[in-house]
Amino acid sequence: MSATVHVTLTVNGEARALQTMPFETLLTSLRDRLGLTAAKRGCNQGVCGACSVLIDGRPARACLSLTANCVDQEITTVEGLSTPLELSPLQAALVRTGGIQCGFCTPGMLVSLTALLQESPRPTRDEIRTAISSNICRCTGYQKIVEAVVDVVAVGAA
Repeated sequence: MSATVHVTLTVNGEARALQTMPFETLLTSLRDRLGLTAAKRGCNQGVCGACSVLIDGRPARACLSLTANCVDQEITTVEGLSTPLELSPLQAALVRTGGIQCGFCTPGMLVSLTALLQESPRPTRDEIRTAISSNICRCTGYQKIVEAVVDVVAVGAA
């Protein structure tokens, strides 16, 4: 068995110290060690997008990212996109438009769309579709998700 390593991650703006295996994925560290369970273990191969988080503001697959490689980077999970008492405008829009159903893909969608809105505050429908093209949703058909982003952009809440 490999020796554990001590790492300090910056997650949702907070320094978090933990012991991890050298080969442990960020997804395992977030879910099992830090109790941040929004990122989901879907395919565990980087295909479905359910495990997406922001690393230094860019979407990344937590199931493919090694925890030890994430030191000195800002990690943002869905838990860091809102407060316990208030949804982010994008989260509220997804609820309002019916852009969530089972909710399994929702964290990955939120992360991808948050990155899009930070980069392009007034994206076109095609840009929205491209931003979520790496996130698989089996329930919504994507249209309601696109509508939620259009709604957020229309009211300038992004």
